[in-house]
Amino acid sequence: MAKPAEAGDRQPATKVSPLRVIKTVFWSFFGVRRRADNQDDFAGVTPVQIIVAGVIGALVFVATLITLVRFIVK
Repeated sequence: MAKPAEAGDRQPATKVSPLRVIKTVFWSFFGVRRRADNQDDFAGVTPVQIIVAGVIGALVFVATLITLVRFIVK
């Protein structure tokens, strides 16, 4: 017999595509976003996905800057 849903029970989050997580983190790095769009982007995205995508995005950004500076200095 199934247990009835309680008021504190959370619905499972819908699966979010990796592209949507990347887009959400990109717009967060950019910093120009409407509040409603931010809330739509973060709906269904888990904190772990945001952290992993943020760390990867930061590493790519730093590597790009280092490569750009080395290219200009040469």
